Amino acid sequence: MATLAVSSHLPVHGITIDFTRSRTNIESAEVRIGRSSSQIQRDAGKSFQQKFSPPMVLSHRDSFSLHIQYKKCFVTKIKNINLKTGDMFRMYSENEEQEYVELHKKIRIIVALSEAELRSTSSDIFQKCPRFRILVIGKSGVGKSSLISYAFGVEKNIISENQPGAADIEKELKSPQNKRFVLHDSKGFEAGDRYNLEIVRDFIVRRKGMSPEHQLHAIWFCFEIPRAGGPFLENGAEEFLEWKRSGILGDVPVIIVFTKYDMLIDRMERTLAQTTLDGSDDEVIKKHARDEAKAELQNICVGPLQALPGPDIPYAAVSAEEDFRGTLSDLVEKTKHCIDQHSAPDSEAAVMSSVAQRVHPGLNIDASIKVGKKRYWKSLASCALFKNHQMVHCLDVLHTDIVDVWNFYDPQSHLHGTNFKGMMRKMVNDTTAERTRANPIQNIGSWLSVVGAIAGIVAAVAAAGPAAPIAAPIAAGAVLAVYVGQVYQTCRAAIQSSMAYIAHLTLVLQTLYLLSESQALTLRAIELAFKAYDASPMKEEVFTWIQDYVTSLTALDVADEDIMEKVIEVIQFYKIDAAQVSKLREQIPHVDLSAPDGS
Repeated sequence: MATLAVSSHLPVHGITIDFTRSRTNIESAEVRIGRSSSQIQRDAGKSFQQKFSPPMVLSHRDSFSLHIQYKKCFVTKIKNINLKTGDMFRMYSENEEQEYVELHKKIRIIVALSEAELRSTSSDIFQKCPRFRILVIGKSGVGKSSLISYAFGVEKNIISENQPGAADIEKELKSPQNKRFVLHDSKGFEAGDRYNLEIVRDFIVRRKGMSPEHQLHAIWFCFEIPRAGGPFLENGAEEFLEWKRSGILGDVPVIIVFTKYDMLIDRMERTLAQTTLDGSDDEVIKKHARDEAKAELQNICVGPLQALPGPDIPYAAVSAEEDFRGTLSDLVEKTKHCIDQHSAPDSEAAVMSSVAQRVHPGLNIDASIKVGKKRYWKSLASCALFKNHQMVHCLDVLHTDIVDVWNFYDPQSHLHGTNFKGMMRKMVNDTTAERTRANPIQNIGSWLSVVGAIAGIVAAVAAAGPAAPIAAPIAAGAVLAVYVGQVYQTCRAAIQSSMAYIAHLTLVLQTLYLLSESQALTLRAIELAFKAYDASPMKEEVFTWIQDYVTSLTALDVADEDIMEKVIEVIQFYKIDAAQVSKLREQIPHVDLSAPDGS
């Protein structure tokens, strides 16, 4: 198939300036591409070398030059060397050579236009910031253990709340169930206890200047909702919030967490059932109880908090009880929003706040989009980063980035295994043929079709016996699509396959999220999620959407930004929020997801 267009962008992975044969003694060098610039570090001998990660991107419109400073007759001089970008683009498009070399008066300039391997963007992020680090402050019995357990999908005994005074704020509390999360615990502030108050302050202040790996990313300050008339804040808590408002604690977000919200609503229900609404329908009482609880929370907690001087401190009312899990989603979303306000939205901390949590699938999708935008999703049209790499390797790096961001508890690494990758490649290959047009229906309707497919598969498996396999349509060892052995090119087939792989994988993982509920993944669970999505109309809707878009492209239409935004549009359309998660899970029948093979 003919290519759609010659590459419109080039990745510049590195640059070397070799002046061993020149009498010019270069003292400093800088590379300039368009409006971007970067210093080049001195290497051994008479050379400068610099690698760029992520690579700098060069377009036809950009100027590309070196700005060098050198001495001649004891006088410092400056020279601009303009590189021949036209020759660079031609060489890149026509030859297998991945280095561009240009000589300028015995100064040899080498531009690296590829790297030896495609590195996953997620691994770069995890190297700088491997875990989301949070401090939780609260008295024993306030509900910290349940809160942390459900919000981050870890064991409940990660905090020993039954041992008053045992909290050691310096201790890193980690869990094998979530390797992207680390917790620091502190007991609450008793009246007159300045010792613990100062320990917490010093801990927070000391962490401010540390590397992203060791910085504190958020603080949850937990209070059990009191009964009317009961005290809300002790003196120590008020002083802590004053430090936050005055800037002493720095930019780390502090969120006030009002715990055991379900108990407040229960009190309201009992009161209403005994008074004005006696004899009313249960649903009517529940609705009124929630309205009353909201007003009571405002009166006894939010009002006093907002009355304190200084900027408002964000807050959330939560419960870890099953019917209130949506409140945990609100809390983690608010936490992420606060982190975004204090750092770049695509910073390592912002991404990790979404990766570590286990209650809001929409945040995982948002983080996946941010990671995709950083590098590889930008190259689906121009193949600027995929040039001369086999399709299988391109799909692998896309696969790794997406799977990593979902952060499932996958102790056997099934999602990174050849079996699951083969299933996904076969799905994309099977949907590259012309299909009957499928009309996308509304988000929740599409997901109900997936849930219906789950129910049908579960019923069939149950009828066949307790040890019956799910039988996903692939054998272990993986069926490889024809295109997998090809080199990535800017053609409709490659663009369509890449877009479909990103969308299908994301939606299979969202299906798996509905099933797994933070449990250890088994091949049985993965195969059920895959087969349910594969059998649902949603898969055909997604492919038709992508196919129609790619078919409409002409040589003049192809642009990285447009391709990337179309992928994002498809994924966002099918993204489910916390409220939808609860509704959909209610309709999923019980299924034994343990693996008969022990996996």
